[in-house]
Amino acid sequence: MIRKIDSHQHFWHFDSKAFPWIGPGMAVLAQDRGPDDYAPAMQACGVSGSIAVQARTEAAETDYLLDLAARHASIVGVVGWVDLADDTLQAQLEAWSQQPKLRGFRHILQDEPDVAQVVNNPAFRRGVAVLQRQQLVYDVLVFAHQMPLVIDFCRTHDAHWLVLDHLGKPPLKHPEQMPLWVQSLKALAALPHVVCKLSGLVTETAWPYPGGGLPGTVQQSLWDCFDQALDAFGPERLLFGSDWPVCELAAPYPTVDLLAHTWASQRLSVTEQTAFWAGNAIRYYQLPIS
Repeated sequence: MIRKIDSHQHFWHFDSKAFPWIGPGMAVLAQDRGPDDYAPAMQACGVSGSIAVQARTEAAETDYLLDLAARHASIVGVVGWVDLADDTLQAQLEAWSQQPKLRGFRHILQDEPDVAQVVNNPAFRRGVAVLQRQQLVYDVLVFAHQMPLVIDFCRTHDAHWLVLDHLGKPPLKHPEQMPLWVQSLKALAALPHVVCKLSGLVTETAWPYPGGGLPGTVQQSLWDCFDQALDAFGPERLLFGSDWPVCELAAPYPTVDLLAHTWASQRLSVTEQTAFWAGNAIRYYQLPIS
């Protein structure tokens, strides 16, 4: 059986003030979601480990996830949050230096009113450079229309891996905008230090769906996006991620897993599937597992 590592999922103690992005119609998310809630999905789909990714822009987020990781062996990596423009960044990283599961950081760029202003801020760029010198990944989270704004930023920061979350969120509900997404995806893929997560796409569609099943036309549109990513990045720079529990807004975990499995089994060799499901995550995040 091929080993599976979910490179993108979240945990939280729900607080509406801490999670302003969880809004009306998201009752499935407006509750505590922890490792015990995630375990049945992992077991059902043969997932042996996961990378817990920040979902709050708060200083306590990284320590919260690291505490969970210390108590749950299934959490093999953490992508935390820290203010990358803070003058004390180096000291904060040193405080976490004995945390082998801390593998990277992310800022929720997509919610910034001016993405360009953030990524062009000299202090922010210095912070990302500090991360890269310490072999820590930076996850890039943007919507498709914001992708052109981060290309120069990604080009500049080439000392370590950058990970594009959710394929840059293709605008599946606005087909007329898809050509710009494809163009931006190719531009980022041309940078050899940028890799891409096949994650989070089900919630870019017109959910919810009765019964939790994805219509055939929706599945095909997602596979088309996977194909675009494969053509752009190649199999050696693609990672599987579920985006649990956010994915449950549109589809249950087994549906997300099957969507990826069906595509991978038809598009990738056995060796490439091994890399897609786990090997690439281990490599790029330098996960402390054998």
